[in-house]
Amino acid sequence: MNYSMAEKYILLVEDNPDEIFLAGRAVNACRMPLKLMVARNGQEALNILFTPGKMSGEDSGKRISMVLLDLNLPMVNGLDVLRQIRADASTKELPVIVLTSSMDIKDSRECSRLGANEYIRKPISYSEFVLIMRDVLSRWLDRDGSQNA
Repeated sequence: MNYSMAEKYILLVEDNPDEIFLAGRAVNACRMPLKLMVARNGQEALNILFTPGKMSGEDSGKRISMVLLDLNLPMVNGLDVLRQIRADASTKELPVIVLTSSMDIKDSRECSRLGANEYIRKPISYSEFVLIMRDVLSRWLDRDGSQNA
């Protein structure tokens, strides 16, 4: 695959420090030129996505290539973040991968209805997390510079 991602970012929306650490290590283990940004609550994620100038004087929503979204978040929950991403023309095509510990089928169905690209249960082991990240990155970060696979 031809990844030309020198300035592409993955936005991880996660409030658990252990999960943030694990995701960071898993992304690094994939050995792709990506940068992981972290939002520790839903409101922070929305600020990053919709506040011009949030990243280095540029519109951050245009530089983020994918969102990894937890559902159980403080301030604004993951479902509401997903709704707002899909409701805005500038982010409606952005790949959103729900990465959650929820086992509730209602959550899965609602994420699908709202337009999540995938719903993945968080793995228990680090090695499984790396495999999932490699798979997700290879499928959703495209080969020719656009956002969609």
